[in-house]
Amino acid sequence: MNINLTLFGQMIAFFFFVWFCMRMVWPPIVAAMVARQEQIAEGLETADRAKKDLDLAQKRAMDELKKARVEAAEIIEQARKRSAQMVEEAQRDARAEGERLKQAATADVEQELRRARETLRAEVSALAVVGAERILERSVDAQSHAEMLDRLVADL
Repeated sequence: MNINLTLFGQMIAFFFFVWFCMRMVWPPIVAAMVARQEQIAEGLETADRAKKDLDLAQKRAMDELKKARVEAAEIIEQARKRSAQMVEEAQRDARAEGERLKQAATADVEQELRRARETLRAEVSALAVVGAERILERSVDAQSHAEMLDRLVADL
């Protein structure tokens, strides 16, 4: 066996093997690698977009949360103001009602005082007539009695 021929045969076989691999095996492998590379790049881009979207959503959520807290604080402040206003209104109403009751009670007392005076005047005049009758020992007629009472009431 000749070494040159063997080497030459092996080179031809190797050349056919490389040609066969480059024509039949290598293109699908390269295509698969390119497709996988594109898929990975697309996945990374999607991950970056998702991360940016997540950051944006978190910012929006934080902004909405801040806005909600501000609105809640405003609502609480308005409720406090309204409750203070309601307390003031209730106090004013209570004072007005107390004043009205005080005036009504004062009017009732004055009316009772007038009645008591009238009653006292009538009793005093009756006692005066009885005393005068006893002093004079005579009976005063009804006409004289009425006139005397009217004058006595006017004097008192």
